[in-house]
Amino acid sequence: MKKICMFLTLFLGFSPLAMANINKDEAVDMVKALTKEGIEQLVDTSASAEEKNKRFERLFTQNLDLDFIGKYVLGRYWRTANAQQRREFINLYREFNVKIWSKRFDEFRGKKFVFDGTSAANNPNQIFVNTSVPMKEGKPAGVKWRVYDHNGKLKIIDIIIENVSLAQTARNEYTSFIAKSPKGIEGLLEHLRAKIAQK
Repeated sequence: MKKICMFLTLFLGFSPLAMANINKDEAVDMVKALTKEGIEQLVDTSASAEEKNKRFERLFTQNLDLDFIGKYVLGRYWRTANAQQRREFINLYREFNVKIWSKRFDEFRGKKFVFDGTSAANNPNQIFVNTSVPMKEGKPAGVKWRVYDHNGKLKIIDIIIENVSLAQTARNEYTSFIAKSPKGIEGLLEHLRAKIAQK
């Protein structure tokens, strides 16, 4: 379970209240395609690590709304960041997560996500696609994918594992780092650059 949480470490807690305007079947199909391509076609392959990273970056960029995520993760600091800092944060956030996810997808080699329908979100343009991952021991791990309609195109904006929002976790970590850093946002950018260099 711990490894899965680390692996999917990409906001918003959920409140299943609103009737969804988003097409449920399309949302499910989108997540199915992502898990199939990301695991069955990307992990279960003889491609080199470099090629996997390139293909995963494309998959990551196509399916996640990084601008939306970046604004949320930086919280109030998004408003104080200048345009250059915002752009660099989004780029660093993407690069950092691509490298982590590309490696950790290997943990799902030979596994398949089980799809358990959808549930409503507190925003009618968003919906949760509910999945679970069978584990060697204990109960399957519950994974919810928060999907929303961005100008007619479906994008993932959060992943919730066992009721823990990963975007919220990132927001807590990053905003706390900025608050404690003498350099503020620049300190976070330097931190992410160093993390990426170590991967």
